[in-house]
Amino acid sequence: MNTIAKQLAEMAHEIQSSFKIVGRDKELKKALAAKIANKHLLLEGEVGVGKTTLAMAIGNYFSQELYRIDGDDRAGPSKLVGYFDPPMVIDKGYNWQSFVTGPLTRAMLDGQILFLNELNRLPEETQNTLLPAMDEHIVYIPKLGEINAVNGFYIIATQNPEEHVGTTPLGEAIRDRFVWIKLDYQSEEEEEKIVETRTGCSDPEIVKNAVSIVRATREHSDIRRGSSVRGAIDLTAIIMNYEETDIQTWIDTAIMALATKIELEDGVEKSIEDVITQIVREYFKNFVK
Repeated sequence: MNTIAKQLAEMAHEIQSSFKIVGRDKELKKALAAKIANKHLLLEGEVGVGKTTLAMAIGNYFSQELYRIDGDDRAGPSKLVGYFDPPMVIDKGYNWQSFVTGPLTRAMLDGQILFLNELNRLPEETQNTLLPAMDEHIVYIPKLGEINAVNGFYIIATQNPEEHVGTTPLGEAIRDRFVWIKLDYQSEEEEEKIVETRTGCSDPEIVKNAVSIVRATREHSDIRRGSSVRGAIDLTAIIMNYEETDIQTWIDTAIMALATKIELEDGVEKSIEDVITQIVREYFKNFVK
């Protein structure tokens, strides 16, 4: 292992230890390499695979604050850059005293990280506001002039897969300015470790059952989008409070934990409750003796 590779491995291990991140060795090394190279980073993956956790860990590791904005199809460029407060303009005129800085401007002026959560939910016009900041590290504010980013300014963005409701494909110009890392679901063993860590559950059977049920939602023919490990965390956190559990308890608890985390395929006539019930019954019939 060469010096750089060894350094990245050591940094990734330190982040895993400090922020209780299970696995993600390869993704952490890639993200660290991008940050060190000052290449703005786009993380793509299903809901709940840890995109935000990874972004926050990178920021904390480099002792940088994340100025966050969440994707919203109604958000105009002022949501990123900022805007003039009308009463203050009347009193003070068009100057910095009357200007409310947005997260992009603050991150540039403070040399911090702009965190764009679900970037592909922002309108293309708003996305394009980022282009000069990413290319030349500048942004132009009418009546205030050109703002230059100080050292440390960096952008981390996340996006859900394009087939998700409410998302739009990123424009070619903005996509070209990022380097890209895809986060897939983790292995069964890693998901069990995540659930154990997040819930404190000491019963390996409960953890295994919860993870197995959640993973089955990703393969069921009636389900368009299955649950992330977040569903297994919620399922475990609830069911571990019962002294005794039977199949009906697992069904009731699984419906509570998963009904808000899965989407059925178009045309499926069964209810979410019926689909989850089927998954739980089949799991206990086929895999639990």
